[in-house]
Amino acid sequence: YADISLNTEPAVIRLLSRHAAKRRKRHQIVLMIELGDLREGIMPSDVGEVVAETLELEGVELIGLGTNLACYGGVKPTEKNMAKLSGIAERLRDEYSIALEVISGGNSANYAWFVSTPEVGQVNNLRIGESILLGRETLSRERIPGLHTDAFTLIAEVIELKDKPSSVAGPRCQDAFGNTPVFQDRGTVAKAILGIGKQDVDVSGITPRIAVQCLGASSDHLILDARDTDLRVGSEVAFDVNYGALLRAMTSPYVSKEYRCASPHVLPDTSTHAAMPKGVARILWTEVHPHPEAFLDKEG
Repeated sequence: YADISLNTEPAVIRLLSRHAAKRRKRHQIVLMIELGDLREGIMPSDVGEVVAETLELEGVELIGLGTNLACYGGVKPTEKNMAKLSGIAERLRDEYSIALEVISGGNSANYAWFVSTPEVGQVNNLRIGESILLGRETLSRERIPGLHTDAFTLIAEVIELKDKPSSVAGPRCQDAFGNTPVFQDRGTVAKAILGIGKQDVDVSGITPRIAVQCLGASSDHLILDARDTDLRVGSEVAFDVNYGALLRAMTSPYVSKEYRCASPHVLPDTSTHAAMPKGVARILWTEVHPHPEAFLDKEG
C-alpha cells in the first residue's frame, strides 16, 4: 500500500478517507492540477473547492500540489506554467493556512526547465523516471551529462536462422495487427527469428548492439536480417531500449527480469551474445553509478 497518492477526484479522496480512518492510518494526498497537457488534473478554478473538502476529511492529510506535463498532450514545462503552479500554491497557502510541503512540478520532461531556469519558484519535487533509468531528458531525448543510457539491456534468443527471400510470396492480406506491410525485394537474406515480439516489447524502440537490421515482428517473434554475422540458433542478441520498449518489457510476464551490480566505471560486455542461461527473453538491469554532477541542485 502507498503512504502518498496523487488525486483529482473528491469521490476517491472520500473513499481513501473512509478506509484510512477505519484502519487508524493517515494517508497523504497530493492534488494534481491541470495545466494544459489534458491528462489528470483539477482545473485551477476548481481546486479551492477540492482543497476545502479534503481538509474536512479524517484519515487523509493534504501535503501538496502537483502537475503532469509532456505526457498525453506533449505540452512542455515552461517558466509560465511552472510559475502558474507556484502561484496556485501560494494562493492556497494563504487562503487556507496550510503548509503544502510538496509542490511537484512534473516528470523527466522538466529537466531542461530545471537546469535553465533562474527561479524554480515553489517547485521542490519532480517525479523522475526516464531521466534516472535511461539517462535522457524527455523533450527531445537528449542525453543527460553524467548519466548512463545503457543500464538496461534486452536480451532475446535466436530460435531459427535460415536463408529466405526478402519479399513475401502469394496473395496479400492484412497482417496479425491489421496492417499491410511493404517489403523491399533484396534477394535472399539470412533471417534470424528471435523469441520475442510485439506482446513483449515496443519493437520500434529497440536498437540491436550488433550489426543487424530489425525487419519486423509478430506478436511473439522478431525477425532480423542477420547477414555478415556469426549468429546461430541458440545465440542471444542484446538490444538497447527506449522508454516505450522498457515499459512494455518490464510489464510483460513473458520477459524475465535480472538485476546485476556492476563496477562504478565498467559496464558488462553485452555488445554481442550474452553468455547467460538460455530460455525466455529477459531484461537486464545493470546498476551503474552516475557522475555526482548529474544530481547537483540549484545551489550546487
